[in-house]
Amino acid sequence: MDLFETKNDWEAKLVPILEKYKGQKHPLDYENLYQLLVMVVLSAQDSDANINKIAPALFETFPNMESLSVSNVDALIPYISKVRNFGTKASWLIDIAQTIQKDENIPLTMNSLTALKGIGRKSANVIMREAGVPAEGIIADLHVIRVSPRIGLIPENQDGNKVEKQLMQILPKSIWGEIGLAISFLGRQICRPKPKCPECPINMICEYYKINPIV
Repeated sequence: MDLFETKNDWEAKLVPILEKYKGQKHPLDYENLYQLLVMVVLSAQDSDANINKIAPALFETFPNMESLSVSNVDALIPYISKVRNFGTKASWLIDIAQTIQKDENIPLTMNSLTALKGIGRKSANVIMREAGVPAEGIIADLHVIRVSPRIGLIPENQDGNKVEKQLMQILPKSIWGEIGLAISFLGRQICRPKPKCPECPINMICEYYKINPIV
């Protein structure tokens, strides 16, 4: 089987989750691109739920990139002190704001986003997906890292960038923008560490389910 056939085969197998989760908003409860960028940076190694909790007070004080750009780390920290690695993230956010200056200057390409402090490929993929621009990669968060090997898409690997590269090699570019978050939602809702296999819309193509048909 050549790579083209493999890509088409996997696209067909993943249609049920692409359809189930297509167009769903990311779990971060943002209202605009500025808020999304800030929340994505804060959510690294932390939970979306925790970031959603601290966001209202944060954005009441810092409503846009311009207000953040004229602030400083000490002023920002009280609003994000319950976030993991808040000191480092405060420095990143002030640096980003001083670089970008205004909301309308937020970049939307992989290279320009990953050039900013605290934004790696995963974060950039999330921002680009939510902004509706053409995908240059695939979101590979903790759920995607866990679920992709389990269903048989790729070998097991804990490195997000390597997982993304493997997924990009096996999946057609036409679904890059949606498939990462579709797998992530599957991992959040159904394919948990202790999976709910009978509820899964792709259990019949899943390698794990073939070995563990009753869970």
